Amino acid sequence: MSEQAADRTIRIEEVDAVAPPPRARVDDASAPPESAADKLERKRDYLDGFLAAQPPASDPGAPGGELYEAVIGALKEIYDPEIPVNIYDLGLIYGVDVSPENHVVVTMTLTTPHCPVAESMPGEVELRVGAVPGVGDAEVNLVWDPAWDPAKMSDEARLELGML
Repeated sequence: MSEQAADRTIRIEEVDAVAPPPRARVDDASAPPESAADKLERKRDYLDGFLAAQPPASDPGAPGGELYEAVIGALKEIYDPEIPVNIYDLGLIYGVDVSPENHVVVTMTLTTPHCPVAESMPGEVELRVGAVPGVGDAEVNLVWDPAWDPAKMSDEARLELGML
């Protein structure tokens, strides 16, 4: 038998028992139990702090802010004339930027450059966004890159169109 064959031998060791792992120690187990009144007071303190906490102030123009969400709501009221889905869920809106002065810039595209509403849709978006209370000025940037494709649609739009 060669040395290589001897190195490949599997050795089996049998044991009768394994020592149990050490148990966790609890130092205060011998302390007197907490009274019901103390426990209630501790819970009351926790709830007072929890209920008194205020949510962090959010920027109204940031996603989730009041103005931003109002602009998104206005965009969801504009429908593509050929497809019965709003332009936001259709994926035509690429970005909504709200400046600190509440000026809104909407970056959008259309389904194709030859879309029949290519001349009127950006103007309608600008009018609707400009009509949102609190918006100082509205501007629409129409872009073609990246090109729109059905993958940009929301699940709600796909469901509406029977694509799910």
